[in-house]
Amino acid sequence: MKSISRAEIDKLEKIYRANLINSITGYKPANLIGTISEEGITNLAIISSVMHLGSNPPLIGFIQRPVTVQRDTYENIIKTGYYTINHVHGEFISAAHQTSARFAREVSEFDACDLCEEYIKGFAAPYVKESKVKIGMKFVQEMPIVQNGTILIIGEIMDIHISNQCLEKDGNLDLNLVNDVCISGLSTYHRVSHKASFSYAKPDQQLELVI
Repeated sequence: MKSISRAEIDKLEKIYRANLINSITGYKPANLIGTISEEGITNLAIISSVMHLGSNPPLIGFIQRPVTVQRDTYENIIKTGYYTINHVHGEFISAAHQTSARFAREVSEFDACDLCEEYIKGFAAPYVKESKVKIGMKFVQEMPIVQNGTILIIGEIMDIHISNQCLEKDGNLDLNLVNDVCISGLSTYHRVSHKASFSYAKPDQQLELVI
């Protein structure tokens, strides 16, 4: 087993270090954040840091990179207060990843990457039509992380749109059925595969495997 100390991490070549630290946490969810500017220009960005923060109220967070340069997603969220989170599926991985390119502000990633805008029930931000799991979000709070200049963006779930085929009776999602993908590192995508489901864990009961 290879060991790398904190001091050695600082001495690693920049790209090697970025790849290592980005992949060391394991698989991450692949999502597209959809926004629209006050001028009506839509924006789409691939994000791998979306996280569950709580179910009551239903909150989701994601990490915004430092805003020392132009960040259209961040600016649109702060100014309009709304955005969408859309799962990435195997059918459009390359188009989703292409949204990470630095397009000019006046260019919509929807158009540039051949993905379709979708507006549902008058929600203020665009969804990705191709996605089968999508969430309408309202901005709640931003929490700066002083150590590296990133920002935790916290939003409240306002709407959920899910393909019937993956929604189970107990509220869980079978993401295999919609060909969900996940990310390791910065640009490597993997298929989701179901391994096991267990009953609710209690200290005085044996776990049951749920089929």
